Amino acid sequence: MTTLKAGDKAPDFSCKDENGNIISLSDFKGKKLVLYFYPKDLTPGCTVESCNLRDNYDHMLKQGYDVLGVSADDEKKHQKFIEKHNLPFHLLADIDKKVINDYGVWGPKKFMGRTFDGIHRTTFVIDEKGMIEEVIMKVDTKGHAEQIMQNN
Repeated sequence: MTTLKAGDKAPDFSCKDENGNIISLSDFKGKKLVLYFYPKDLTPGCTVESCNLRDNYDHMLKQGYDVLGVSADDEKKHQKFIEKHNLPFHLLADIDKKVINDYGVWGPKKFMGRTFDGIHRTTFVIDEKGMIEEVIMKVDTKGHAEQIMQNN
């Protein structure tokens, strides 16, 4: 789906988080960032993926990674998702899909025999200088943190 690949400069972004604060890629300069795009808050696969990252968050921080989730849900929905599942990282409310489109993760999907446009579950591992280290397009929702850590 996305045309971005390892070695590319990560597209810059500025977007509101669940609290209405603007978060930008430049806020993570000098840190590794796991930027994960997921379809929708409070759905089974997205919950499993986010909770796996939550459960491994301290370990990821010790390895130098920060985590940021992105979906087209609004701030209120993100707040509910964070509160319900005790997520320790921020979620970007990309309602206008600018970040989603800049990273090339929006497009046609098939589910139960019907085709529709949506977010393709994709994770970008971005290095300290803002370069993409890895693009994970086949996300293992139950073991996503391990999937990220084993290759980096």
